[in-house]
Amino acid sequence: MNSLALGELVLTNARIVLANEVVEGSVRVDGGVITDIGAPTRHGIDLDGDYLIPGLVELHTDHLETHYAPRPRVRWNPVAAVQAHDAQIAASGITTVLDAIRVGLDEDSDVTASEMRILADAIAAGTRAGRLRAEHFIHLRCEVSAPDCLESFNLYRDDPQVRLASLMDHTPGQRQFVSMDACRAYYQGKRKMSDAEFSGFVQRRNADSIVHAGPHRRAVAAACSELGIVLASHDDATRDHVEEAVALGIEVAEFPTTLEAAKASRQAGMAILMGGPNVVRGGSHSGNVSARALAEADLLDIVSSDYIPFSMLQSAFSLADNVEGISLAKAVQLVTKRPAEAAGFNDRGEIAIGKRADLVHLRVEDGIPIVLTVYREGRRVI
Repeated sequence: MNSLALGELVLTNARIVLANEVVEGSVRVDGGVITDIGAPTRHGIDLDGDYLIPGLVELHTDHLETHYAPRPRVRWNPVAAVQAHDAQIAASGITTVLDAIRVGLDEDSDVTASEMRILADAIAAGTRAGRLRAEHFIHLRCEVSAPDCLESFNLYRDDPQVRLASLMDHTPGQRQFVSMDACRAYYQGKRKMSDAEFSGFVQRRNADSIVHAGPHRRAVAAACSELGIVLASHDDATRDHVEEAVALGIEVAEFPTTLEAAKASRQAGMAILMGGPNVVRGGSHSGNVSARALAEADLLDIVSSDYIPFSMLQSAFSLADNVEGISLAKAVQLVTKRPAEAAGFNDRGEIAIGKRADLVHLRVEDGIPIVLTVYREGRRVI
């Protein structure tokens, strides 16, 4: 973001959420890096006892697409869509974001592969121009059952924005949609299908999965290993799913749908990611395992905003308030330090000397964290 760079920034009289505790004091920043954490001082910006937490690190948000294609057959200018998305991301306390880009477009999609590439190019243009508040990267959502999955993936082979790829298969009757009642409610509600149309849709999706899912899953995993892209599985439901993920070199388990899959993922050493809306609502919209239940079982490592940017920050405070054994410091790790580590960002994700000064000033009112100011590398962006 093109804003005035601060040679020195001091934030004082704050409740500072460190990796393992909350302390009262001040944080000093020089050249975009945290240089001191100490007692309150007489100079600097007085935070009046409010919280100071690290900037959030978001690994999976589908939110950009809703700005570009807000209604069926409606397309917004891609630059405007990215700017609007970026503003909402930053205002939610997110300073590093991996924007989800679809790879493999099934008939449920309302966008094309070329449109997804246009959005990725708009993100890159915004970054080059210095007009984005958050730092943006790309997460490729690879629908392995789609016929064009590999063709679409190859559009991003040389794109340095790509940090993460997830292998997903939304075929009805498995993974996210084991319950056909939940599947019917979702697709018929979203796409306004008749019963006959839904039946045909299910048959076609299952046929595509049988032909494409296995080969595409293996091919994308091999490409990501070659390119150094972190791999995630998506909606694992069984131990067999997890064992398949392990064999492919997957490091992050996104949205496991059952307690069995979450336990197997933990035993395999994968980081378990769940959605903020699931945490805040107290359950999955698809009827799958509750993220809060996983947190209570110490089976939750990362919280993503999924489709509501503010749900990430709200989840951290909700977990600290409602789950025994989860302190505020531990809850904040789930949206800062842990996702940063999973994506290979070693320079951010916690308030510590030598780390990037990605910081969020907030206060809590009626149980809801209210973002007041956001800094990225010591520069105010909100």
